[in-house]
Amino acid sequence: MENINAKYVSQKISKTRWCPVSYSSLQQPEVFATGSWDNEDNKVSIWSIGNHNNSGLEDGFEGDPQILCEHKHGGDVLDLQFLDQERMVSASSTGAVTIFRYHPNTHTISVLQHWARAHSYPCDNAPCTALVCSSPEIVTVGEDGRIVVFRADQEGAVRVIENADSSTIHAVTYLKTTEVLTVNSIGQLKLWDLRQQSSSPSQILSL
Repeated sequence: MENINAKYVSQKISKTRWCPVSYSSLQQPEVFATGSWDNEDNKVSIWSIGNHNNSGLEDGFEGDPQILCEHKHGGDVLDLQFLDQERMVSASSTGAVTIFRYHPNTHTISVLQHWARAHSYPCDNAPCTALVCSSPEIVTVGEDGRIVVFRADQEGAVRVIENADSSTIHAVTYLKTTEVLTVNSIGQLKLWDLRQQSSSPSQILSL
C-alpha cells in the first residue's frame, strides 16, 4: 500500500498542478504548484516532496510536502497551468492573467507577464474562469463570455472572440493544436477552430 501524507496549511487551496518533467526523464515529478482563494492575501506557491535541502526549515516526515517559495497573487486563483518546466500561468477572479517564472536554483518566483484586464465587463472586471496552455500560446475564458488568445512572448492579446458565449464560460481545453473546446453554464460544448477568423464556433453540442 502506498504511503499517504497529509499536510495542513494555513490557506485555502483552489488549484494544484504538478510541474512537468522532461520527456527524457524517467522520474516522477517531485515539484508542484498551488494557488489559493478566499484568503486575505492569496498566493501561488511552489512545493516539493523531494530532498531540496529544506529539511532543516520545517519538521516533517519523508515525502512530506515542503514549501520552496511563494508569490503574492491578486484575487482568487481560479485556474493554474504550467506553460513549461519553469513557467506557470494563473487565472484570477480580478480578470487578470499572469505568467510566473519559478527559478529552481534560487527557489524564487518572479512575474514575467501580466495582463491586468484580460476579461472585463464594460464597467468592471470579469473573473477569468479557466485557461489552457500550448506553449507559447495561452487561451483564456471568463465570465464575460469572451475567449482571449495570448502569446507568452507578446504584450497584447493575439486574438479576442468578443461574444463567444452569452453566459459564463467555465472551462477550456485543446482538442488539437488549432482547436479548443469550451463549456458554458447551460451545458453547451462549443468547438472553436482558431485558424478561422469567424467569431462563431465550428460546432455546438448541447448536453
